[in-house]
Amino acid sequence: MSSAAPPIAVAVVGLGADGWTGLTAAARDALSGAEVLIGGPRQLDLLPAGACAGLRVAWPSPLRPAVPKLMAEHAGRRVAVLASGDPMFYGIGRALAEELGPDALHVHPHPSSVSYACARLGWPVEDTEVVTVVGRPVARVAAALHEGRRVLVLSAGAGTPDAIAALLRERGFGPSRMRVLEQLGSEREDAYEGTAADWRREPGDPLNVVAVECRRDPGTAVPRLGATPGLPDAAYEHDGQLTKRHVRAATLCALAPAPGELLWDIGGGSGSIGIEWMRTHPSCRAVAVERVPERAARITRNAAALGVPGLRVVVGAAPAALDGLAAPDAVFIGGGLTAPGLLDAAWAALAPGGRLVVNTVTLESEAVLAAQHRRHGGELVKLAVAHAVPVGGFTGWRQAMPVTQWSVTKPPQRTETP
Repeated sequence: MSSAAPPIAVAVVGLGADGWTGLTAAARDALSGAEVLIGGPRQLDLLPAGACAGLRVAWPSPLRPAVPKLMAEHAGRRVAVLASGDPMFYGIGRALAEELGPDALHVHPHPSSVSYACARLGWPVEDTEVVTVVGRPVARVAAALHEGRRVLVLSAGAGTPDAIAALLRERGFGPSRMRVLEQLGSEREDAYEGTAADWRREPGDPLNVVAVECRRDPGTAVPRLGATPGLPDAAYEHDGQLTKRHVRAATLCALAPAPGELLWDIGGGSGSIGIEWMRTHPSCRAVAVERVPERAARITRNAAALGVPGLRVVVGAAPAALDGLAAPDAVFIGGGLTAPGLLDAAWAALAPGGRLVVNTVTLESEAVLAAQHRRHGGELVKLAVAHAVPVGGFTGWRQAMPVTQWSVTKPPQRTETP
């Protein structure tokens, strides 16, 4: 039996804008007894020198890659890491738990800026959408914009309110009420407000949260975007290479996105499938593979406009462009189906339980799908959509090109019996 002492847990202490005075006795004890104090310069400055005598180490930039190195350098010592508010809510606690394991941490949470903001606004936390733009594009806010919704944006700095106001105007939400809450919980707490349409304020304190009460301009030309797949075609910039609305909704239904899953959208076109996959949940990820550079750039613009700037775009022809990509949970092929080896590569990349969905409009590709259906099973359907259009003084149906769709789930691997 080993007699080695158990490793010393790293104290992770949430700190508010009120600093030392806002900490619990246990959190103060953890900081006072620490041999090493790691945090941002602003956080370290909030600790009184007399009570906290440990070595002070400021996080370098970028922060995330520095975590394992700093933890290794100070292994075996009593380490306290400072976090803003709740360390496990968009904080350093996540990175530490991933690096060291949750059992190596002793977390002292503090009310988050979201809790403070909702308390000041009278908003129920569970009914409030939270979007962070700390280290992330402000375009992410666009996915949360719906009439009547309340959104809290965790700000990246003093310039964030202006950027949010500009985005709201651009997306047709100029009448939205904006409130900026600064230095929440401190003696210098302040707030100011206005509408996005009339926002004309000098940048204020960098430590702020932006509260948005979404109001859509009834006269805007920006299409209304719902929360389900099948956004209006007019929401996309495209050159004709676009999976049309009704077929797109059926395609996302077959792909069945779930939180945290990764999609390969092969033959991205305008990026609509990958974009609407990511809009189903903030943790969904997608890679769009597009061989035409102009279309790849268009996908990037569409993704930003529709609130999912994290969509990754790979410029190149599949299957070669698939090399090195993280294994997907689902694959959609909307173009290039007859490229040698493409279907085999997509099928091989999927783990058991992964989904493959393929759309085509040509007889040649339809024959390929029929053969794959015989080989792997799944569901083969024909999607036909007609739109009512004027015919002289009357109205008739105009048929769109029918789409053949094959969808299949990769079965579990069979185990050979001796």
